[in-house]
Amino acid sequence: MDHSGADGAHRIGPYVLLGRQSTVGGGEVFAARTDEELLVTITVVGPELAADPGFRDRFRAAVEAARTLSGAFLAPVVDADADAPVPWLATEFTAGLPLRQAVDRHGPLSEPALRVLADGLARALAALHAAGTVHGEVSPDSVLLTMDGPRITALGIVGATGSPAPSPTDDMFDLGLTVLFAASTVLFAASGGEPDTGALPVSLREVIGGCLYPEPPDRPTAEQLVDYLGRQDLPALGGSWLPPAVTADMAAAAAAVGSVSAGGRGPLPPPPVIAAGTGVSRRKLIIGLAGGAAVLGGAAAALAFAGDSSPAPDGRAGGPGSTARPTSPSGVRSTSASSASPSSTDGPESIVLAGPDAAKAWSGAGKHAPKCLEASDKVVMVVTDTGTSFLDAATGKSVFPQLNTTSFLGTTSGTYPTAYADGVFYLLCDTPSQPGLLAAFDAASGKVKWATKMADVDPGGGTHAASYLSHYVAVAGNTVYVCGQLSQTSGSFSPESPTTGYIRAFNAATGKGLWRVKGTDINNVLVPPSGSHLLATSAVPGKKPGRVQMIDAGRKGARGWKVSVPHAGYYFTTGWPLTCYAAGLFLFAGGNGDTLFAVDAATGSEKWHQRFDAKSGDQVQIGAPFSSLDGATVYVPVGSDLAALAAADGTIQWVAKLDGASDMGGSNMFMAALRTSGKSAQCSADTVFATDSAKTLWAIDAATGRARWKYSDPGQPDVGFLWTVGGDHVFIASHLTVTAIAAHGR
Repeated sequence: MDHSGADGAHRIGPYVLLGRQSTVGGGEVFAARTDEELLVTITVVGPELAADPGFRDRFRAAVEAARTLSGAFLAPVVDADADAPVPWLATEFTAGLPLRQAVDRHGPLSEPALRVLADGLARALAALHAAGTVHGEVSPDSVLLTMDGPRITALGIVGATGSPAPSPTDDMFDLGLTVLFAASTVLFAASGGEPDTGALPVSLREVIGGCLYPEPPDRPTAEQLVDYLGRQDLPALGGSWLPPAVTADMAAAAAAVGSVSAGGRGPLPPPPVIAAGTGVSRRKLIIGLAGGAAVLGGAAAALAFAGDSSPAPDGRAGGPGSTARPTSPSGVRSTSASSASPSSTDGPESIVLAGPDAAKAWSGAGKHAPKCLEASDKVVMVVTDTGTSFLDAATGKSVFPQLNTTSFLGTTSGTYPTAYADGVFYLLCDTPSQPGLLAAFDAASGKVKWATKMADVDPGGGTHAASYLSHYVAVAGNTVYVCGQLSQTSGSFSPESPTTGYIRAFNAATGKGLWRVKGTDINNVLVPPSGSHLLATSAVPGKKPGRVQMIDAGRKGARGWKVSVPHAGYYFTTGWPLTCYAAGLFLFAGGNGDTLFAVDAATGSEKWHQRFDAKSGDQVQIGAPFSSLDGATVYVPVGSDLAALAAADGTIQWVAKLDGASDMGGSNMFMAALRTSGKSAQCSADTVFATDSAKTLWAIDAATGRARWKYSDPGQPDVGFLWTVGGDHVFIASHLTVTAIAAHGR
């Protein structure tokens, strides 16, 4: 692999690597782009596999076979090089989320989603097997969830490996394991005995159990599985086949690699044509008499369309790690969500949000769509693909000459490359001649105060390089912090391993580097506006306990106190912090995800905690908390509810509630409740601003919890609009237009 391209980026063949997505068999999967800005997915073969005698010949043959394939659930091959020092394969980019990542973060899939998964995988394998090839390692890591159904990736890589070579019946066994994992989060190990299919819904238990038969000849073919699912004649699934929390993650992942839309919820493609005489046999599927099949179909319909009743991994609805599982109020899918309240009191009555449409202070259109917004009370910084401009916050007119700094990814749910503090704007940016800069701009003049080149490669040496992927910048006092993830570009990895995050500190006056730390115990990093204590959260996949840990900036990033947080799978996401700071306290979700803990920032000693229950009795999971500017109030999003708590003791002050449906169906929810990265809620001095899953921005009176106004734009991009708060105004960018709205709507 070439680590020294002309533009300083990591490259493989003609492609620039943007970030590692997963590990599949003996290869690693990256998002990448061409020099013409086209996105692709690159699977890079590991060194041990590449050194295997005969591998390159098998790989070359498998790639040639894969080039001839087409199918709605296959990722088309666009390029490959079997003779490169590091063999690689490029497939068409598809916006989506690896199945393992989706299940680890949000819990098992519902019955309708499991049926779509099984059907899509079977159709993909039917196309592969009809062409005389196999995949060889269908797994939660090689299956990508998209809005149109699942996709099998890494074609031609793992199917070319193995001794003896894998067979179509091996693919079917792997399909069964993959669906079972999606239903229960448990992956059967070869030495662990018989797979337990009890977690599967009734409509899939027999057929997926048939895929897992010990004797290969007894397993159904891919065509037979498609035929069996079609003959159950269950009602067609309407709307999105995935929970809102998963689709939100998909949109974030798509935006993070270049504003790729995750939309397109069209109808599922038709199944492949199945030759006569290939129906499912009684021996392979154990469906018994025809009457038995009808009973299975009827039971499946009742479960699939009467709500999600599948148990979570710990046996409770809405268990840890599943923001899409509860029926109320977080991750709701019913048409109306019940209100949440602290367990110690019934609390005040919920205030249903309703307000007039916002009155615009000003609105103006430019020639290029903004990719980042940051604002003070006087100036708005707008970053596009062509440069950085500064607008008068009161009028929207340009006030300073445009600079040539741009941001490649821009602001997304996973990246936030801008910050403002004490009269200075900060931006993670590129120039035409210099990529990878951290720059500071004087807000009074628009001039560059300093620009620091950030190292692209981990300076630690060794044979395995690691690039710094910058997720966001934050400021506290005299220090600027850049936080993100170290992305390995070579070496061996395991999907069960935690990610490695980092914190880099720079002098705010000069841009000089001060210190850096990295580790698998750093995922989300909270930088309070003052003080020397940072908060890092971390977790590993598979529902293992997470950790909340103080990072002492006064001791150059030394680790301080730490607290174990069971069931904190959401902390595995590296990106914008999912915690908050208020009045000397760090606040974070713990317990089963239903409890807000407040601890002393310096010592970690608990000051108070507040557990939330749904009034219907269902398990809830709170989202990412945030605080008022003065630190006196903490706001806790819980599905459709937003609760205001006194930071001093956790006393609830008011609860605001959303009504209606999201843009994908189901109940409307606060975006901050979905535990995705990014700023989806912010505050001015007396107003709380928050977006919802219906793509509406609400301005809420901080004293009463009542809506001042709402803003929506039917023509906004699929990933929503950008917005930021400066002084007593909120600034919104949608397509080419920037709009200002006063906090009080006047």
